Amino acid sequence: MDLEKNYFATNKATWNTKVKVHAESNMYNMLAFKKGESSLMPYELEALGIVSGKSLLHLQCHFGQDTLSWSRLGAKCVGVDLSDEGIKLAQELNRELGLDAEFICCNVLDTSEHIKGQFDIVFTSYGVIGWLPDLKPWGEMIAERLKKGGTFFMAEFHPIVWMFDYLKGKPIMKYGYMQDEPIYEEYEGTYANQESTMVSKEYGWNHGLSEVINALTEAGLHIEYLHEHNESPYNVLPDLIPTENGMFKTVDNLYPLIFTLKATKL
Repeated sequence: MDLEKNYFATNKATWNTKVKVHAESNMYNMLAFKKGESSLMPYELEALGIVSGKSLLHLQCHFGQDTLSWSRLGAKCVGVDLSDEGIKLAQELNRELGLDAEFICCNVLDTSEHIKGQFDIVFTSYGVIGWLPDLKPWGEMIAERLKKGGTFFMAEFHPIVWMFDYLKGKPIMKYGYMQDEPIYEEYEGTYANQESTMVSKEYGWNHGLSEVINALTEAGLHIEYLHEHNESPYNVLPDLIPTENGMFKTVDNLYPLIFTLKATKL
């Protein structure tokens, strides 16, 4: 447990540094966002449809752009994140934009210690579960925070993507599809600004699709679907090419880049 605390502390320090870099990056395009542009992507918009009047819990929300985009669509939102700098910026954006979202700083696995209410929707997306050493408590927490009949939706990078080391420019298969041991990386820059001089120090874990599904079903959720997609809405991996619909894919389409999962609490 002490080791896990160290892992989370290291990751929190890195994400606190990333917040300012990301907020100033072209990828997050803060000016356009403040003018009303949504940060949400087609996968989640199509899956969740009309959210107006629904309560929504956003897990690992970074500095809240997606949370606030759901809020703009009429959802009553709460966002949680490990980074206190991220939550601070999210709260500032919420006030500046005149929205009514709430933001709480905590380890996502401790969400139920800070939030007792239940939600119509629990949402998480893109680069989230790899920061968690064990998905079983994650699945249990999601079930605790969902109303009966409520919807859980996630869009996430496919576990095959995380089998590669990208630090040398060309992807090199290095890590296990399911790997219990933490993966430590230390590098200059960040996915939103590779030219940044910030140093990222990160501990992560690889989780196969069976681990994701079992964590949710054992917690009492019914899987509505699991889809795998060749196209990513983000150009954050080497050698991706743009598609006609504004997404990105590998040249050869040998493996999926994204998976989406929708589940219901029984």
